[in-house]
Amino acid sequence: MAKVRTYLDHAASSPLRPEALEAMLEYLAGHVGNPSGAHTEARLSRIALDDARDRLAELLGVAPGEVVLTSGGTEADDLAVHGAWDALASSSAPPRALVCTAMEHHAVLRACRALARRTGAELREVRPGKDGLVDLDALAEACTAEVGLVSVMAVNNEIGTVQPLDAVAATVRDRSPDAVLHTDAVQAAPWLDVARVTALADLVAVSAHKFGGPKGSGALVVRDGTGLRPRIDGGGQERGRRSGTPNVAGAAGMAAALAATVVDREATVSRVAALRDRLGDGLVATVAGTTETADRDDRVAGILHLRFAGIEAEALVVLLDEAGVAVSAGAACSSGAVEPSHVLEAMGLEAADARSGIRFSLGATTTSAEIEHALAAVPDAVERLRD
Repeated sequence: MAKVRTYLDHAASSPLRPEALEAMLEYLAGHVGNPSGAHTEARLSRIALDDARDRLAELLGVAPGEVVLTSGGTEADDLAVHGAWDALASSSAPPRALVCTAMEHHAVLRACRALARRTGAELREVRPGKDGLVDLDALAEACTAEVGLVSVMAVNNEIGTVQPLDAVAATVRDRSPDAVLHTDAVQAAPWLDVARVTALADLVAVSAHKFGGPKGSGALVVRDGTGLRPRIDGGGQERGRRSGTPNVAGAAGMAAALAATVVDREATVSRVAALRDRLGDGLVATVAGTTETADRDDRVAGILHLRFAGIEAEALVVLLDEAGVAVSAGAACSSGAVEPSHVLEAMGLEAADARSGIRFSLGATTTSAEIEHALAAVPDAVERLRD
């Protein structure tokens, strides 16, 4: 008899929606044409690609020409950071500094650091407050006239806090009026109205597999008037902003998944938030030394981040996996050494505390039975580690 598995790592990747699979199958097994060609088969693929782009644009609240299809959220973030900066660098008054928060996803944080090394620009990393929200006063101090790019994520991927993007945009426009504002909205799409939340950003990155689309597909919104130099040169696809043969099946699946997510979002958020609270309340009550990292009112419905005093998160992840529960540690493994979470350290937590964080991330397919399984497995695993 197969062991029961409970999957609580949707923030890493969520299961493929049936709507996405159905949309993809026709282009995986049927249409062979390259959408850049001129014959009938190519034109059929081009129509499918255009339809997917139109659908994505409507759901993201932009024009079809503002959607650049990518291989995922990481490429979208990288293209935004380097591509926007390189476009600005060719202007008559090139920028000399860029700003991001210290709690950004590594796709943004490392891209910004690489850009600073490559160009000699000054990188200003703004620490969040202890609540996991960007410090607007610190952001205002970092945003000066010589800043050309500001990146603040919509939702933190580790602790789930929703950043005040409207206030961020107001600060950037006031303090760095010539700067381009980028937001990583990868974790926002399953839970928030991305079109509304990111309306004031110049560049917006999303990734399909976070909301039930296929892995390897994503998009970058590039609003009209925002300059962008390509990172990949070649055939000039995506209006010269990202060359390469388009992933037609991936685009179709991503559009179908986002459409289904939007239709179901209100009901899903309500149901999943109740499950998240059941899990959080239960573990705080039954496992001594458990701390919830961020206020629930500031978080999306699907992410619960807990810290277990005296526990190494990586060890707990292993024990929970043996018990059939899949979760993520709030730490990265680098060269065999467990490093404290850069998000928690940026919030001011000590290294030992930052190593004790576990992210339980729920999704549209999460069930009450899975929550009950986790509520039984976690206390036992923590007790084993403490003993």
